[in-house]
Amino acid sequence: MKTKKQTLLPKFQKILEQLGENIKLARKRRNLSTIQVAERAGINRSTLYHIEKGNPSVALGAYFNVLRVLGLQDDFLKLAADDEFGRKLQDLKLIGK
Repeated sequence: MKTKKQTLLPKFQKILEQLGENIKLARKRRNLSTIQVAERAGINRSTLYHIEKGNPSVALGAYFNVLRVLGLQDDFLKLAADDEFGRKLQDLKLIGK
């Protein structure tokens, strides 16, 4: 099965690369090998390598499983939790009424 290459603007690719680096550092802080994390997450070592490089073509579920292995699964709940821009748009609509 061939995966579709995801294209990101350079600015957003940097964010994903930083996420990958954060995951790699978290793994190393826990003294876990790539083999251990990959096996526990149910992914191939090559997929873990791509996650740690911030590859946008890796499924979101694989990122989640790696974070779960590292005990960081609750970080997913922080994504988009504080929708400041959405609240401002909503407030503008409410003020106009």
